[in-house]
Amino acid sequence: MEQKSSTVTLEEIISLCKRRGFVYPSADIYGGLNGIYDFGNLGVLLKENIRHLWRSSLENEHGEILRFEGSLLGSEDVWKASGHLENFSDPMIDCLACKKRYRADDINTEKACAHCGNKKWTEARAFNLMFKTQLGAMEGSSSDAYLRPETAQSIFINFKNIISTNRVKIPFGVTQIGKAFRNEITPKQFLFRMREFEQMELEWFCTDEQSDMFFKYWHNKRKKFYDDLGINQDKIRLRKHEQDELSHYSKKTTDVEYQFPFGWKELEGIAHRGTYDLSQHAKFSGKDLSVFDDATKSSYTPTVIECSVGTDRLMLMILCDAYTQDKIEGEARIVLRLHPQLAPIKAAFLPLTNKLNEPMHKIYNQIKKSGLSVAFDTGGSIGKRYRRQDEVGTPFCFTYDFESKNDQTVTVRHRDSTKQERIAIDQIETFLKENIT
Repeated sequence: MEQKSSTVTLEEIISLCKRRGFVYPSADIYGGLNGIYDFGNLGVLLKENIRHLWRSSLENEHGEILRFEGSLLGSEDVWKASGHLENFSDPMIDCLACKKRYRADDINTEKACAHCGNKKWTEARAFNLMFKTQLGAMEGSSSDAYLRPETAQSIFINFKNIISTNRVKIPFGVTQIGKAFRNEITPKQFLFRMREFEQMELEWFCTDEQSDMFFKYWHNKRKKFYDDLGINQDKIRLRKHEQDELSHYSKKTTDVEYQFPFGWKELEGIAHRGTYDLSQHAKFSGKDLSVFDDATKSSYTPTVIECSVGTDRLMLMILCDAYTQDKIEGEARIVLRLHPQLAPIKAAFLPLTNKLNEPMHKIYNQIKKSGLSVAFDTGGSIGKRYRRQDEVGTPFCFTYDFESKNDQTVTVRHRDSTKQERIAIDQIETFLKENIT
């Protein structure tokens, strides 16, 4: 097998995603909706695997990890307290000729507008990224609400409910996976910058004295997550934020960055949020959000360490990292070298000819009952079916041939090496369990 560089373009990833049913442009038959995407079967399966591995990676010896699911809508008071109404904005600039809008940090005003060719620009100004709406039939400030631009605030405003109903002690963590919405000026780079996206967040509550230790602890633990996924380590780095780029709530932040086809970009933020969020919500709501320390017989406001990653952005990184082109016996193929635990389809079952469909389908149904995501494929030559499964990252293909009935074995083909071996039919489930983990 002749190996080729795994360098990939964004256009190749977009083409693969639509062609094989990972991702579709939303409302495609109406011309699409910029910055919004729908996910097909393989995309949903891949995201489910990402979520599972992310949750597993948070297990630790220091404190409980609780789950939470907050509402998508938040009152104006919440976003005033959190600082989003005042601070959550990007610099915006407009072309005076065609009215095309751009992020100011993407535009060199010495150059012409890419849309119309003119060089007349407005001054840069702040553009709040939050989606505003009204609740109920009446319009007015009392009915104003916002789609959440992040998932964290619903955890903070429910802090007392969480801690009392779960009877947990500091330190502990709360995780949430859910949608967030940002009215991006110029959505771009496919799944990287979207207007509707999914976040996976951990909010870790601890004492101020513990905070530096836990910041380092989660810093190292999150790096290990990417190592365990088998991501190319030359394309992963951790970058500390400079003082002038810190968010309004952050004391210090480290980004996990990946070298996408369009450059080094943030995957995950690890932030020391201090007591900012709980203190702000206590101040604006008038409710006490402190906890009582039995040892010191005094109350204090917990400090928060946050780990936040976009599921869609992480999916894009995984696809870029896994995408490879090589040649087998002079024939080119595209293969997604996904970690087996990430692969949307764990195994494909391929009868050599249609005459063998029935016995192979019985094996397929038996393995399907084990809970593994598997596929049954009969269309085309065996070589073409191998290529289809390679392209979506299926680690193993099992072929039932004319000898299988007599010796009760099948051929298993390994995706990455294309190595083939015979194994007993009654050992398929054991083989998969041993090789998927």
